[in-house]
Amino acid sequence: MKKKTIRMIPVIAGVIFASIGGIVVLQGMQNMEEAQSGYEAEAAYDMEGSAAGTVTWNGKTYRYNDHLSNYLFLGVDKEALAETKTGYLDAGQTDAIFLLSWDRVEGSILVISIPRDTMTPYNYYGREEQELGRVKGHLSLAYAYGDGKHGSCQLTVQAVSDLFYGLPIERYCAVSLEALPVTMEEIGAVTVTIPNNSLEGKYPEYEEGTKVTLDAGNVEPFIRYRDIEVSQSALTRLERQEVFLEAFMEQAEQQFQADPGFVTRTYEALQPYMVTNAGADQFAKLMECLARQGKPEHWTVPGTGVEGELYDEYHVDEDALYEMMIETFYVEEV
Repeated sequence: MKKKTIRMIPVIAGVIFASIGGIVVLQGMQNMEEAQSGYEAEAAYDMEGSAAGTVTWNGKTYRYNDHLSNYLFLGVDKEALAETKTGYLDAGQTDAIFLLSWDRVEGSILVISIPRDTMTPYNYYGREEQELGRVKGHLSLAYAYGDGKHGSCQLTVQAVSDLFYGLPIERYCAVSLEALPVTMEEIGAVTVTIPNNSLEGKYPEYEEGTKVTLDAGNVEPFIRYRDIEVSQSALTRLERQEVFLEAFMEQAEQQFQADPGFVTRTYEALQPYMVTNAGADQFAKLMECLARQGKPEHWTVPGTGVEGELYDEYHVDEDALYEMMIETFYVEEV
């Protein structure tokens, strides 16, 4: 995003994921109508009903892998997840979005990063809580139209499911800004290698390639800062988030192996700062899987960052995403 100021972006962390906050983007009704008219012409693929059936791709038939459980982890740019009214656009943004897919039979976990500026359709609402239809906009805004609690989570779940051609998402977890220090106190310090030079201008000690140890006292600049005068700074920040996430999950795995009660304690400590439909036992099962698997697989929604008329946008490569969906979530019929 291009502006004449440099701004610090808020930061949050979840039970497994650390995430980031940002600027609320309010789109006018005219822009919504224009985006909506363009949306219907862009549906390139159809997996409708595929979760219970099959799809055909490149002459082969595939069925959805029903051994999978999919979890959506959201970071909201609010100090607290305060309840609001649907349609008021003040619930906050989900500025860090990660989808975790757990194969319950194979015992493997995949993490998918979803850029917050991803342009995708979602439902939007008026101030009388009436549904006004569909708009194609920044994915980070889907949460904003909701009630600030489970309703906002469900709107984002629906938007991500639609982005992934109807992928079933069973569980979600959204956390507020206040979750970060709580989580770091539970997890302890983590060591990362700086992946890019996006921090050097403001924090010279964070030079690309440098190894640094992050704890509750110094983690914020690493995962929260971006120079919004620089185009696509959200993407370079996402690279730092992913590096932090990898180190965070490794540390969490070690903590769990040493003391399985770590997950329950962290879950309970985060209760005031999160909204979730998953219980502590489900997070414990994920940690058990990580403890066996080690470093999870990872990919990012394929696409390209472009400068929109007002704000940065991330345009999904539909061909590449569809192929990755087939490879990740489906098995070939034999």
